[in-house]
Amino acid sequence: MMNTKIERVNPEQIDETIMEEAGRLIAEGELVAFPTETVYGLGGDALHPEAARKIYAAKGRPSDNPLIVHIADFSDMERVAREVPEAARKLAGAFWPGPLTMIVWKSDAVPMATTGGMDTVAVRMPNHPVALDLIRKSGCLIAAPSANTSGRPSPTEASHVAEDLSGRIAMILDGGPVGIGIESTIIDLTESKPMVLRPGYITPQMLSEVLGEEVIIDPGI
Repeated sequence: MMNTKIERVNPEQIDETIMEEAGRLIAEGELVAFPTETVYGLGGDALHPEAARKIYAAKGRPSDNPLIVHIADFSDMERVAREVPEAARKLAGAFWPGPLTMIVWKSDAVPMATTGGMDTVAVRMPNHPVALDLIRKSGCLIAAPSANTSGRPSPTEASHVAEDLSGRIAMILDGGPVGIGIESTIIDLTESKPMVLRPGYITPQMLSEVLGEEVIIDPGI
């Protein structure tokens, strides 16, 4: 068990000292929970296999369940994707930063430990000042599932994270309650037709309007 530090961060007036410490922890391979606009995320260095293993262990989550890579700038998409499809550029222009995760073919920079052994990577740009600042301060891209143990509700307050993960992670950034409370919409852009794999705040109709083509929903949902 480790001592989990809880730091209060005002999203409207971010304390740079706290964020620099949190960024350093991520860069050193530790885990930091942080607010996004959907739920609290459990973050580690997305390009470091050991950080991914720590995330799976803290959550009690099977390691074949891919992690979402959180980025702060669209140019980071080019680091993690083998190629960036035109559809991804259109959707990013409309919905990023925001609660949309896109699945694309991964580049060699992304370890299989992060993608659950798959050749694809899930990427999103969160719409929360603390999340974006943490990504930039860490100098890393941040893999972050929801900050709860598997099977528990997704956390919308730092206290929920502390109940579940205190003693398992290095730090919790408490940015206050978060808004949406449901996880991001996931769209797969690796098939011939764009397909929603997880419904969320952004609907298939909204996605279709931007792409100018039909977006289907995974029949398995």
